[in-house]
Amino acid sequence: MDYLTKAIHKLKPNSEFSFTEGDYSTIKWDVLKGKAPTQSEIDDAIEQVKADEITEAETKKQAKAVAQAKLAALGLTVEDLTALGL
Repeated sequence: MDYLTKAIHKLKPNSEFSFTEGDYSTIKWDVLKGKAPTQSEIDDAIEQVKADEITEAETKKQAKAVAQAKLAALGLTVEDLTALGL
């Protein structure tokens, strides 16, 4: 899903729309409650979506490191878990 779509869903989660080539000016609203978000609001939401993705990736990376440390403390490796089908 592209950033424009993600940003619109973040701002207007129940909306239905279409657009051409990621261009705000081509958005056609099929279902929209309230006012359409402005280009500026969508640009801000895109930046927030990107920041959220970075945060999520970092959180997953940290969780993986913590899990591997716990496994190591128990004397297990990732390969041990793979061998067990986990």
